[in-house]
Amino acid sequence: MSDAHKLLLTRAIRGLADGVVSIALATYLTRLGFGPVAVGAIITGTLLGSAAVTLAVGLFGYRLSRRRILLGAAVLMILTGIGFAGVTTFWPIMVVAVVGTLNPSAGDVSLFLPTEQAALAHTADGAARTMAFARYNLVGSLAGAVGALASGLPAVAADRWGISLLRAERGVFLFYAACAVVAAAVYLRLSPALEVHPARRGRHPLAESRAIVLRLATLFSVDSFGGGFVVQSLLVLWLYRRFQLDQRTTAAVFFLAGTLSAFSQVLSPWVAARIGLIRTMVYTHLPANVFLILAALMPTAPLSIACLLLRMAVSQMDVPARQAFVMAVVPPEERAAAASVTNVPRSLAAALAPLIAGTLLQKTSFGWPLVIGGSLKAAYDVALLIQFRAVATREEGVY
Repeated sequence: MSDAHKLLLTRAIRGLADGVVSIALATYLTRLGFGPVAVGAIITGTLLGSAAVTLAVGLFGYRLSRRRILLGAAVLMILTGIGFAGVTTFWPIMVVAVVGTLNPSAGDVSLFLPTEQAALAHTADGAARTMAFARYNLVGSLAGAVGALASGLPAVAADRWGISLLRAERGVFLFYAACAVVAAAVYLRLSPALEVHPARRGRHPLAESRAIVLRLATLFSVDSFGGGFVVQSLLVLWLYRRFQLDQRTTAAVFFLAGTLSAFSQVLSPWVAARIGLIRTMVYTHLPANVFLILAALMPTAPLSIACLLLRMAVSQMDVPARQAFVMAVVPPEERAAAASVTNVPRSLAAALAPLIAGTLLQKTSFGWPLVIGGSLKAAYDVALLIQFRAVATREEGVY
């Protein structure tokens, strides 16, 4: 098995685990007795913690081997799953959320991200790199969709075996830890070919590309702040408070949403080859944000869900293009730092929003988080197109 295929496998494993917990997290915390504000605070904690660790890995881990970093992340993921399964009061859960790897979103916002992206970029060049990232995100999204569907299994288990639903939901976090064990076994088999040559590790992490990376990070932060209002766990909470959607129906909805999102990303390289990476990002992302705002305005659950599904059918097509663009405008030895610096502000910005969204949902069931999030993300699309539509990559061509 090639290194690229090993990275696709670990992305699928982590996507499956993230898909389960992103749906189960809000209902599990609610069943423990936490209100929307407390749930929003814990989700904020997971995002803040992930951001801090990811930034440290990107900026200071460039002297370490990529395999060692990924193995360390897998160990932390194991401890996170055990921690969430074992503690039940607010502050211990908050501590685990901050220092752990739990992902409340359908996307990947963990410390695995900069190292895996940099390693994957090492396996392909040019247009092939965009396709590599499309496949990477495809398997992650598909696995996340399966995980979302599987999040309904605790309710089935509770009915069939007569155990409490709370006890059954704890099994989700033990499954999360087990996935980390499998991922660690795959990381152990990565080849030395993915490593940066030791002679280049001592350089400053962003010696050549600091200016463009900081510009991108600023814009990506606006997008992610908007996205923080609508992370998957909060959408689950909103659908429950607005339309009283039960857990099994919610699991089915997000399975379908994840499937649509996954297959839409396969089209991203094809579109990018014709109109460029930046235009692909904007022209697919902007309509998705319109659908997000419309979902908040719909009077019935079927109409709102239809808008959310239309949104997911196009909202992730920008992801492979964005990742490929960042990897293409920086030298190979700076890719991990670039991935970290462009993604960590995204995590930090996203971390600010769930607490605000939770407070809004505490006061009203109207979809204010969806309206605010969609508007901010649309503003990002316009700004990105204006600033970067004529920027050339290091491999030539204007994207």
